Amino acid sequence: MTPPVVICNHPEQRSAGARLASVMGASLLFDVSPADLAEPEFALLFEATGLSLMATGPKAPGAVRADFVSGAVNHRRQFGGGKGQMIAKAVGVQARVKPLVLDATAGLGRDAFVLATLGCQVRLFERSPAVFALLADGLDRARQAQDPAVVAIVARMQLLEVDSRLSMASAEHSVDVVYLDPMFPQRQKSAEVKKEMKAFHSLVGADADADELLASALVAARYRVVVKRPRKAPDLANRAPSYRLEGKTSRYDIYTLKKLPDSLNDTQE
Repeated sequence: MTPPVVICNHPEQRSAGARLASVMGASLLFDVSPADLAEPEFALLFEATGLSLMATGPKAPGAVRADFVSGAVNHRRQFGGGKGQMIAKAVGVQARVKPLVLDATAGLGRDAFVLATLGCQVRLFERSPAVFALLADGLDRARQAQDPAVVAIVARMQLLEVDSRLSMASAEHSVDVVYLDPMFPQRQKSAEVKKEMKAFHSLVGADADADELLASALVAARYRVVVKRPRKAPDLANRAPSYRLEGKTSRYDIYTLKKLPDSLNDTQE
């Protein structure tokens, strides 16, 4: 798989761009536009406004970035339904129950942000250097936001660049809940695949070891493991969950280890 090119169009980001290109084994370019490139298919672009993932070519769609201050993520924070959301029910969030959650497949951090919005402390594990850089950039911008509520939410999010499978396997009962949303193979019809998912597949591909993640997660969790899946996808590792919560396009498979207590401090370690 050809890595995306790294483009740095802001002088203060040159060292960060060079580090990322080195880790990824990617080409590093300065002061060019992704629209002017014919290949590779995607570029990681450092600008004054932050880091984004972009398709190359003159008719490429817009940028993909981790954004907790505006757009769909912030709209969900304000109008998304609070503790009534399926993810909150799956994780077990209640008025007096704010589990310590490990998001072992952090991606762009959207689900982790929802859980942090609901009062949970969330550890985010991401092993892809490119995705980690995108998420770290988004969190940094959120920490500097003018909205005190957003700043307080991201303060409950701790990002680590680690391989979840290996780290969880050696961290027995270290968190209350482990949350998994492994990359699922994209559908064949490209028109059905969101630009963001296509871009992410270009970065990390499908999670070939997703089945192994479940075994490690069951070691790390105290109370439950929650797996987000496409609604018609097979069970992870062919292991049936304790129960499911189903929506129109996705579902949450819940593997219970023991009952969540009636009161759970979100700062529990």
